[in-house]
Amino acid sequence: MFRTPYSLYRVLAIAEAITWTILIAALIARAVGAPALLVTVGGSIHGFVFLSYGATAILVAFNQRWSIGVGILAVASAIVPYATIPMEIWLKRTGRLTGEWRLEASEHPQDRTWYDRLMRWFLNHAALLVVLIVVAVVALYVILLLIGPPGGK
Repeated sequence: MFRTPYSLYRVLAIAEAITWTILIAALIARAVGAPALLVTVGGSIHGFVFLSYGATAILVAFNQRWSIGVGILAVASAIVPYATIPMEIWLKRTGRLTGEWRLEASEHPQDRTWYDRLMRWFLNHAALLVVLIVVAVVALYVILLLIGPPGGK
């Protein structure tokens, strides 16, 4: 299903935009009298996908050898509603999402760095990588829930 960095990034960028719609709809519904529980559910779904998108953007940034600025911009695009879609389009048009997962070492100097070797190892053990990313996202999500909602109450 996610045979290329582009396919994974695209799915998460679209999912992030969809969950913005869910959250915004829940906020509007609450404003017109619906139960606040809708915002809690919508916010929870959006929060989980938001964190998943961020993790995906970081993974793809390393694989595609984006500059730090492009990587930060990709992650930050999740903060603005629906911005992940134009970000994905721009990354695709500029060739930053072209190519395969780097499962093998190349002659590129970066392939000799410890983090690139570690990333290649995890990409070759994709099930373990998925489990670790899910565990990290869930752990961060739980920590954020314990801290409380933005704006606090």
